[in-house]
Amino acid sequence: MQLREILRIKGNLLVTVAPDGMVSDGVNIMAEKDIGSLVVMHQGALVGMLTFREVLQALHKNKGSIQGMRVDAIMVEDPRTIAPNVEVDELRSVMLQHHIRYMPVVEGEKLIGVLSFHDVARAVLEEQAFENRMLKGYIKDSPA
Repeated sequence: MQLREILRIKGNLLVTVAPDGMVSDGVNIMAEKDIGSLVVMHQGALVGMLTFREVLQALHKNKGSIQGMRVDAIMVEDPRTIAPNVEVDELRSVMLQHHIRYMPVVEGEKLIGVLSFHDVARAVLEEQAFENRMLKGYIKDSPA
């Protein structure tokens, strides 16, 4: 299954924040939308990712405070991206190898979505369930 198929099913709504935005505003957005990452955009271009990991690290480093902290102070700059024609198994491998939970999907220069490790797990589970149903149907209809 290609990543573009997962995005088609999931939808490609992007929730963004500016690099000069406040981390506390980003946390509020993530909490309200029940998401674990924000795409950091500047003048229409992907410049970073803000995830709960960076927020937790900043909280730890600053003794529990993110007050007055800008997104660009803690975001992952120039995050690794992946193309939509890549197979889900390759994405899973890259995410595991590089400890990435949220991967921007880019076609050419255009950001078309973000896939989380949760999205990948769900897609793999659904694909396996479909294959199981097909195999059971084949076995059931096969001659004795």
